[in-house]
Amino acid sequence: DQLRVLGPDHPDTLTTRYNLAHWRGRTGDAARAAQAFTDLLTDQLRVLGPDHPDTLTTRHNLASWRGRAGDAAGAAQALNDLLPDLLRVLGKDHPHTLTTRSNLAHWHGEAGDAARTAQAFTDLLTDQLRVLGPDHPNTLTTRHNLASWRGEAGDAARAAQALNDLLPDLLRVLGKDHPHTLTTRHNLAHWQAEAERATRAHGDDQS
Repeated sequence: DQLRVLGPDHPDTLTTRYNLAHWRGRTGDAARAAQAFTDLLTDQLRVLGPDHPDTLTTRHNLASWRGRAGDAAGAAQALNDLLPDLLRVLGKDHPHTLTTRSNLAHWHGEAGDAARTAQAFTDLLTDQLRVLGPDHPNTLTTRHNLASWRGEAGDAARAAQALNDLLPDLLRVLGKDHPHTLTTRHNLAHWQAEAERATRAHGDDQS
């Protein structure tokens, strides 16, 4: 009906296409969501231009759904290409810029580069502490992700220590029954076990 009444280039029509793509992904069809965002991006670039906030948001979501459809390297590359434009248009401290840095780090890790991801989350955390503060949910999430990727990069002891340091802040800010608190307790136990296993293996190697 919007195509018939408003036409394909009307802002409301483009917004509906965006929402349709989003909910296709949320229902489990990541590949179809990625294709819908690809098609939408072509029209947004023509109608709105490359620097419009909606165009930039579509590029971000297209990258994310590509990753969820199985192309982690493609998602990382797309976000890497997007980041300079966000820095130029929105600035380094804008929430969308910070979120893109977080997702870029995530997809680098999913593509197999855990060490690069850990470093990216380290750099991001510095800026989030400055911009958002230590108790902001995104800052706390980054601390959790940083710890997890340090573990994936081979430093289980440091991952466990970081989660142990994080847990009191989650208890204070979110409470003991919050899902993020429970997840952190679970992951803390995991990395503690991995660190103990690595210590025992090292001891066996020395004997």
